[in-house]
Amino acid sequence: MPTTYKNPVYPYRRPPELDVQDVRHYPVVIVGAGPSGLTAAIDLAQQGISSIVLDDNNTVSVGSRAICFAKRTLEIMDRLGCAQPMLDKGVTWQHGRVFFQEREVYDFNLLPEEGHRVPAFINLQQYYLEEYLVNRADALSEQINLRWLNKVTAVDSQPSHTVVTVSTQDGDYRLSCDYLLVADGANSKIRDMLSLESKGQIFQDRFLIADVIMKAGFPTERWFWFDPPFHPNQSVLLHKQPDNVWRIDFQLGWDADPEEEKKEENIRPRVQAMLGADVEFELEWASVYTFRCRKMDNFIHNSVFFMGDAAHQVSPFGARGANGGAQGIDNLAWKLARVLKGEAPEALLDTYNTERQHGAKENILNSTRATDFITPKSRISRLFRDSVLELAEHYPFARSLVNSGRLSMPCRYEDSPLNGPDDVSLPAELRPGTPAKDAPIRLDGQHAWLLNQLGNRFVLLFDGRLPTGEAEARAPELAALLEAQPDLDLLVLGPASLARLPRTTLIEDADGLVSQRYGLSAGAAYLIRPDQHIAARWSECHRDAVVQAINRSLGKQLAPHSHAQGGRYVTA
Repeated sequence: MPTTYKNPVYPYRRPPELDVQDVRHYPVVIVGAGPSGLTAAIDLAQQGISSIVLDDNNTVSVGSRAICFAKRTLEIMDRLGCAQPMLDKGVTWQHGRVFFQEREVYDFNLLPEEGHRVPAFINLQQYYLEEYLVNRADALSEQINLRWLNKVTAVDSQPSHTVVTVSTQDGDYRLSCDYLLVADGANSKIRDMLSLESKGQIFQDRFLIADVIMKAGFPTERWFWFDPPFHPNQSVLLHKQPDNVWRIDFQLGWDADPEEEKKEENIRPRVQAMLGADVEFELEWASVYTFRCRKMDNFIHNSVFFMGDAAHQVSPFGARGANGGAQGIDNLAWKLARVLKGEAPEALLDTYNTERQHGAKENILNSTRATDFITPKSRISRLFRDSVLELAEHYPFARSLVNSGRLSMPCRYEDSPLNGPDDVSLPAELRPGTPAKDAPIRLDGQHAWLLNQLGNRFVLLFDGRLPTGEAEARAPELAALLEAQPDLDLLVLGPASLARLPRTTLIEDADGLVSQRYGLSAGAAYLIRPDQHIAARWSECHRDAVVQAINRSLGKQLAPHSHAQGGRYVTA
């Protein structure tokens, strides 16, 4: 099959551990240099933590694989310094259309409001994302030791540390680490070595992915067909990718033979029936997959942390796999960094499992519901689905029942034990546990974005637009807060009199959207975690309340207690 992309080949380098007798110890070892493993290494590096990344391959993934990257993932990648090449190369979209048989029944807009740095979604082949992540990791090479063609062959997991055996072309060596982060994919070998399970459901249906190179008149939108005339009684999904590559997903049915369906002579008639007999195209890549929704009961085993598809897996409709994985890394890295630096108790790490189990369950629920709607299992289910689609063409109420894959949304940790005070007079959509919202600002007279001022550290967003005398009176209290909390920065909406405070940035509300989205008024404040999630908020904040909320966010109010199975702490 022709391809527009040439996979880079990364060099193998002889590990120094092959030339020493002792087992060297490192803070963090990461298994897997895919999206999750590389994202974790970069996030940790930005927060001052070094890691070794081991991968048994020496290139990026083959085929487009994950292609839909959601707004929250792009915001995370922006914090990590990786978003701009994604935005430059990716196909931006926010509209989608749903068809039933030969008719369009409705369309939707995923980001109808203005004033955000990144779009609702971009489509980008996974191999491009991985290449950009490798480039970023190489730029951080003082803290990221990326080792290609280094295969983990054994794992000894203890409560206090983990030892791995690594095989290379020059021989085997061992590494010891405080924490082992596992991102070796859905069929995780590390998970098998530790006799752990990922439990869930396999759906009895098969789907063909066909990446097709063509110049077509389709708009850059998500198009989904139920029972189209060119592929009757099944479903089809169409997405545009960079380089004139189009992703087409064909539902095949459970009885389809995967090996036969991947053959080009069997793919071409399906694509030609969809596009028309006179449309020319080339087939770049094809794969047949089965829906799986499953997860581990606990993402932590002793000092081993599972991430991405190794921890949880969902069916692809809804773009929840890679996007959910990015949110998981976003959740773990800042916690691990602070534990390793001695700034937080180890009890904080268990909240990775608490918060991301919630995220995984949410993704699996939405993915399962989409699968049940797309592939009805009974005559009654099929009748319900088709009736909903008929009604959706004319009645808005029915459109909320159509499920061609509920697209990835930011996870909200609203019941997290790390959440601090919530002032209910402030907007409900920005309660503690939810990710912060972007808005345009002015910084030193220049256009900027709010989210680019948040992340990696705790930030207190404070509305300082107080009368001059009152603002001056608050300055000593704010200065004392910053002195007592070295991991806290202050982001102030005016006035200039507060600019002399240490680690303080003054911003202007360029279009009034910061005040509008956050419901701000003079004296109000939001405490925002290093992963850009809101920790606490007040319509009138004071030093002691902020200190207590930071301590809570750092897990200092959680009680240590050994888990019966993996993970070392539970919440009190």
